Amino acid sequence: MFRRSSFLGVVAVVVPSAAAPSANAWAQSSSAQETVTVTVTASRLDMMGRAITASQGTVTKKELDLRPVYRVGQLLEAVPGLVVTVHSGEGKANQYLIRGYNLDHGTDIANFIDDMPVNRPTNAHGQGYSDLNFFMAPLFSGIDYTKGPYFASIGDFGAVASTHIRLLDELPNQIIASAGTLGDEDLFAGGTYHFTNGMRLIAAGELGHVDGGTTPPQNFRKIASTLRLSQGTDADGYSLTGMYYKGQGRNITDQPLRAIDGGVIDRFGTLDPTDGSQSERWSVSSHYGVTSEHWALSSSLYLIHSTMVLWNNFTHLLDDPLNGDQEQQDETRSTAGGQTNATYRRAFWNIRTETTLGLQDRFDDDYIDRRHTRDRVVLPYCNDGNGDYSIGVYACTADRVTLNDLGLYGQNTTRWLPWLRTVAGLREDYQTATDRSVLSTNPFLGSVHQPLFQPKGSIVIGPWRETELYYSAGKGFHSDDVRGVLQSVPLEGTQLNAGRAPLLASTFGQEIGLRNSSIPHLQLQAAIFRQDFTSEQQYDQDAGQDVAQAPSRREGVELSAQWRPRHWIELNGDVAFAKARYFENAATLASTYGIAGGAYIANAPNVTGSFGILVDDLGPWFGGVEQRILGSYPLTDGVKYPRGKGYSETNLDVGYKLTPKLKLQLSIYNLFNTHAASAEYYYATDINAAEVAKYGTSGVSDYQVHYLEPLSARLTLTAGF
Repeated sequence: MFRRSSFLGVVAVVVPSAAAPSANAWAQSSSAQETVTVTVTASRLDMMGRAITASQGTVTKKELDLRPVYRVGQLLEAVPGLVVTVHSGEGKANQYLIRGYNLDHGTDIANFIDDMPVNRPTNAHGQGYSDLNFFMAPLFSGIDYTKGPYFASIGDFGAVASTHIRLLDELPNQIIASAGTLGDEDLFAGGTYHFTNGMRLIAAGELGHVDGGTTPPQNFRKIASTLRLSQGTDADGYSLTGMYYKGQGRNITDQPLRAIDGGVIDRFGTLDPTDGSQSERWSVSSHYGVTSEHWALSSSLYLIHSTMVLWNNFTHLLDDPLNGDQEQQDETRSTAGGQTNATYRRAFWNIRTETTLGLQDRFDDDYIDRRHTRDRVVLPYCNDGNGDYSIGVYACTADRVTLNDLGLYGQNTTRWLPWLRTVAGLREDYQTATDRSVLSTNPFLGSVHQPLFQPKGSIVIGPWRETELYYSAGKGFHSDDVRGVLQSVPLEGTQLNAGRAPLLASTFGQEIGLRNSSIPHLQLQAAIFRQDFTSEQQYDQDAGQDVAQAPSRREGVELSAQWRPRHWIELNGDVAFAKARYFENAATLASTYGIAGGAYIANAPNVTGSFGILVDDLGPWFGGVEQRILGSYPLTDGVKYPRGKGYSETNLDVGYKLTPKLKLQLSIYNLFNTHAASAEYYYATDINAAEVAKYGTSGVSDYQVHYLEPLSARLTLTAGF
């Protein structure tokens, strides 16, 4: 859709009148289509005149192609201020951190691919679990992103941030082969077949393997494939997409620091080499859009089936000194859903207005269980012999959960004056859920339902001298694990004096922002934000699950800049500073939530950001360098110390175009061989018989760390045909 003749510059973009559910239809028009001149840099479209907030944007495919990334999920770090890391290796969902939030595996960042939700509610391992391993990087065509609860089309998990990954409709015929020093090999092949009637068929497949420099090697293997049939555009056309993925390997979870310092394991080792993962996923999705002079319609449907098995031993010998504390978490999930929205544009004298009405629905049928294992073998004493599976610390559980999330929304944008527009949105979500035990003789554990009304809106002033000012406020939410809401499963959700966790935990946010491009070749965005949650999501390492916690607040400032001094180079920087606190008084935190000593929030970073340089069309040369930054953070609720140090890591790509269809690329990761933890926690473990005898089930409180991959290199050859 975007016609660009060079890496940087000004191009004409045909903006459809449809309002996509990804919040990408920001242009306003009084006709069916309007040719709008926008500035395109390697990193983002200039959203002046179209954005709802200063922190909203679109990342182009050009940056995604140039950005040096070790794993596919790190492509989301193109979203300003977002850090994507891991704490268990390649086979699990990434860790997401933004605006002072540790979003664990996806509690408050809603990720979508081709309108399909990636997050999994009531997941076996973490609420909102968002595993992107099934996707292939060459199929990205761009990322639309939002921050804050100000967008009526975005519901569950999207209150802090959301990403909508767009797929290519045209993939150049190519083979991409790479090999690296950490036992990583990857082979991708794909291309496009054109039918005589204008239809296009994309076929792509990938085989991948990663050892990761760990001891023992992770031996993570991946197979993925995609078929995509399309015609026209998203605004006026249709597509049908099928995807398949299977991955498996070892997990190297966070390990006790004393085991590393004492030489029991090296810094890339593990106390339980049988930890691991297996995942499989297939999906079918479709999209249809039609545009007329004053209206547009967009609809999509999807069907997803996924399975997941995780083996994790976080506490080692703390609870079961004889067999160890390894647990197996299983999930089999089927998801069906879709959305439709209609957009109407009208002009009344000099006032232009656009109204979008939308309907979304998602249904999940989810089997989840949790078993105590040793070396991946389920232990028999989960059952006491009389059918009681709920004995002991490691209670075996197995649940059949159904969930339905129905969302209805409306949003109106009115341009009252050339320098004044307002955006008003309303959203109503109604979630229902049931929980049945597979093991109990009385299987029905309960049902729950909750509606939530969410008003939201923005006022935008400008542009004046290429400057716009924004004020936004709104209400959003995240859902909680149904088992915790019903208190039907030990160690899930919360068992606090304050009562059970809400099914929908609401949040209220405010943001003041500025967007400026008055200086030639420089674009600036700045935002000051505050966001309150009625219930914080926290990761419980002992349970390997997320739990609902006390009310919380984030306050901070976010700055972004893109500068293109020459046509072949861009410098960009994004940084967010945040203050994260529980805002109940100390007595309430201690008595109701068990948080003593203060209001600090565990694993909430004070700084996130990145700085980079992108180069293209410098003769045959291209590439990029990026510094990834994660600031320090408290490791326990309540007090400032102990504290995780965070990290700063630099990655580098250097590429050379040998011919128009043949290019070679060298990637260097962790360029300065930083010895820092990509994730860090603080909790109690027992790691040997002496500690068991001395400390028993109290264990030894210690830093638990998962280190960044060491200095490594990867060579990639891309051949077109």
